[in-house]
Amino acid sequence: SQQIQFADDMQEFTKFPTKTGRRSLSRSISQSSTDSYSSAASYTDSSDDEVSPREKQQTNSKGSSNFCVKNIKQAEFGRREIEIAEQDMSALISLRKRAQGEKPLAGAKIVGCTHITAQTAVSGCCSGGSEGADQPLLGKKVLSGAPVLPGVAVFAWKGESEDDFWWCIDRCVNVDGWQANMILDDGGDLTHWVYKKYPSVFKKIRGIVEESVTGVHRLYQLSKGGKLCVPAMNVNDSVTKQKFDNLYCCRESILDGLKRTTDVMFGGKQVVVCGYGEVGKGCCAALKALGAIVYVTEIDPICALQACMDGFRVVKLSEVIRQVDVVITCTGNKNVVTREHLDRMKNSCIVCNMGHSNTEIDVVSALTWERVRSQVDHVIWPDGKRVVLLAEGRLLNLSCSTVPTFVLSITATTQALALIELYNAPEGRYKQDVYLLPKKMDEYVASLHLPSFDAHLTELTDDQAKYLGLNKNGPFKPNYY
Repeated sequence: SQQIQFADDMQEFTKFPTKTGRRSLSRSISQSSTDSYSSAASYTDSSDDEVSPREKQQTNSKGSSNFCVKNIKQAEFGRREIEIAEQDMSALISLRKRAQGEKPLAGAKIVGCTHITAQTAVSGCCSGGSEGADQPLLGKKVLSGAPVLPGVAVFAWKGESEDDFWWCIDRCVNVDGWQANMILDDGGDLTHWVYKKYPSVFKKIRGIVEESVTGVHRLYQLSKGGKLCVPAMNVNDSVTKQKFDNLYCCRESILDGLKRTTDVMFGGKQVVVCGYGEVGKGCCAALKALGAIVYVTEIDPICALQACMDGFRVVKLSEVIRQVDVVITCTGNKNVVTREHLDRMKNSCIVCNMGHSNTEIDVVSALTWERVRSQVDHVIWPDGKRVVLLAEGRLLNLSCSTVPTFVLSITATTQALALIELYNAPEGRYKQDVYLLPKKMDEYVASLHLPSFDAHLTELTDDQAKYLGLNKNGPFKPNYY
């Protein structure tokens, strides 16, 4: 089976190239999910880019310096961004109000590794101070104008290098007089950093909540090897995550990311989407609706059959690589687009990634690079051929556009309930294994979001409930759904 690999030496992670003009790519690609975010506009001062946030001495309005962001002066802008996000996250806000009285996370010390955006800031406030948890810590790549969360120590900024990323994680874990007892992770990087570098801390963790395909895969590897000594909640495969965030979020954000970076017209373009999971389904539906000719690659015969039934031609990438105008990866795997594929692409082909990690496109062996604009590079061959690479192979929608706030509310609410469930579960309910969120909680998350659409559920009669063998109040789906 595949071995889990850790970064034993942080020096192996070199900084991303930032200079404009032609350059040769020289950086290592890890399996970390270090995807950067970009907002619609940049609010950063160019002078701030000259000094690493790690070298700055900054203090917030309360006199604390227990954070590391690019510019603390943008805190007020971040607060306004959070307020806008809250308007479309009513379910999470209602959960927060309920938690203010009950404080279900009182005593919880949460360390988190997730993307820092206005939307996750709302989630951080919900999982943190408003629910009684003790100073959650978060660190990952961030949008311009980092939100500064009340009661939360944030170590993250836009444009982090790999070395910065691991430094931020270590600062969140290695804190004098404070030790985490819960982990909120997105990609598994934090979990494995604690497991590898701080085994004594890992053994005292009461629960792990993981929301990504890659992170869940790593947890199952640990469990299979008998190395997972704490219970973990697989949020990625929760219905309210996979069927909504993966599908509906990507259905809208794929077009947003491509339009912002390339201004491409989709009508008549030939596009190949690698992978027809929930992310691939969303991307294909959006592209087809705008008149693109869409091909799909798949390893799974079930997903391949679904693609065929939805009207897409299932092919091998090598069969269409010479003719397509856009290549989109959605697998979460590695080396989906290799150097051989890049060599065979036609001039001006657009290549981007919508999968979870930054390993799907083999950019390490690419040739000369020319920066066109932020998150857009020309990869240039000796004969003059140019391929347009977006976000250096990282996540397109999170690097080059925004994602729908409402869908993130569904995911964030699911994460918050998973934290509450693991932290408050009686001893013995969850053993040292990976679990799915109970369907009753999935349905509760969905019900919290229905009022936004003025939706009214039909209630079963006693006779109907008895006929179906269900409780009138749910759960309505079996655990395997």
